[in-house]
Amino acid sequence: MTDDRELGIELGDVREALESREYPVEQDELLEEHGDEQLEISEETVTLAELLEPLNEDEYGSFDEVETAIMNMVGDAAIGRKNYSDRTPPAAGEDRQDEGAPDQEGQREQESF
Repeated sequence: MTDDRELGIELGDVREALESREYPVEQDELLEEHGDEQLEISEETVTLAELLEPLNEDEYGSFDEVETAIMNMVGDAAIGRKNYSDRTPPAAGEDRQDEGAPDQEGQREQESF
């Protein structure tokens, strides 16, 4: 399987198969042909059918529509650590310095204007 991870989802060979098929395609036909294809979400494996069947879509007009449906259906399992952001201020007791912050080794002092 190729390393094709996006947003915590490993599409692998499924991406190539879905990109190369003709669209529009009815959901039933898509799942009949590719429903057993497995996707890795975090450390779990699910089939394409398990993700898309609950949507009950009539058809998909493009690979982008299928990919969007997959991303919408994966839930919290693919997002990794919940509520994590590397842009939030340090938590109480956390000693973290932002890049270029004062007292950071190797940084020269800059003048403000």
